Amino acid sequence: LFQLMSERILKLCNLSHTYADKFAKSKNVGSNGDLSALSSDLPTIPFYIMTSPMNDAETREYFKQSNYFGLDSKDVSFFVQGVLPCLSDENGNHGKIILETPSRVSMAPDGNGGIYAAMEKHGVVDDMKRRNIKYIHVFSIDNALVKPADPVFIGYCANKNADCGNKVLWKIDPNEKVGVMAEKDGKTCIVEYSDLDANLCNAVDKNGRLIFGAANICNHFFTLDFLTNTILPSIGTLYHIARKKISYWDKKRGKTITPTEKSNGFKLESFIFDVFPLSQRMALLDICRDEEFAPVKNAPELGKTDTPEIARNMISDLAKKWARDAGVQLVNDNKDCGSI
Repeated sequence: LFQLMSERILKLCNLSHTYADKFAKSKNVGSNGDLSALSSDLPTIPFYIMTSPMNDAETREYFKQSNYFGLDSKDVSFFVQGVLPCLSDENGNHGKIILETPSRVSMAPDGNGGIYAAMEKHGVVDDMKRRNIKYIHVFSIDNALVKPADPVFIGYCANKNADCGNKVLWKIDPNEKVGVMAEKDGKTCIVEYSDLDANLCNAVDKNGRLIFGAANICNHFFTLDFLTNTILPSIGTLYHIARKKISYWDKKRGKTITPTEKSNGFKLESFIFDVFPLSQRMALLDICRDEEFAPVKNAPELGKTDTPEIARNMISDLAKKWARDAGVQLVNDNKDCGSI
């Protein structure tokens, strides 16, 4: 997945260099043979990757061993997601910090919404300012068909003068377990599928399309101004409670216990879309599922959805579509993705 995303960024960089070169020639930049001005102004697309404390070193080493998949190492940055103490949910100890060992507090990641605080803490925001970045494209690692720095999405949001944007795709059926875009008290937000009653979940418009059908796929746009001036000052109030089975130190038995039957505590977490209600100018872009959404969430298993095999076949099907659209006649088109 990292390779796919890196190579798409590299291709986009190369395309932008081609257009920058054409533009420069049209303006007679470098007409005296000095191309230094052009080369110093070639566009770059920095790739910022949020890791967890558990996989940070491994991810950095993977990129290093892979020579950053052709990207300039100066344009690939890593920053670590934050963690917060786990709290007890048991009678008599409610809200107290849980110890995992006599000397270590039980900690848990602060949710994908922790990206904002982590960006500020680890200097990502400062680096974006130094690079004069205006627009930020945020996406999750598990989508094999994501289009990093998608010019269509970024251009659409910029044209709409949006401070925040979200790519959505329409639910395939009312019971698909995804959060959807909605409006609450005049503010844009995400409503989790579990919070929609049956009537709202099945409601359709006059064309038979689901009213609450704009599924969130963690594919977002932000302006740097929105991030620095609105999101960062507000992130301290955007936490949710998630009840979990949390390992704890049992003083009487002298060992760490992991509950198996019911939750014994809760952690605080935030979601990346919690900032949507803060937006004054939200833009939505409805996309094609077959072209931009191939989640990889499950290990290979017959009957399972969102597996690597399904994602590979979706990538192959899209490539075959491009080939046919270009007039190519495929041989053995009915074979799997590795046989054409």
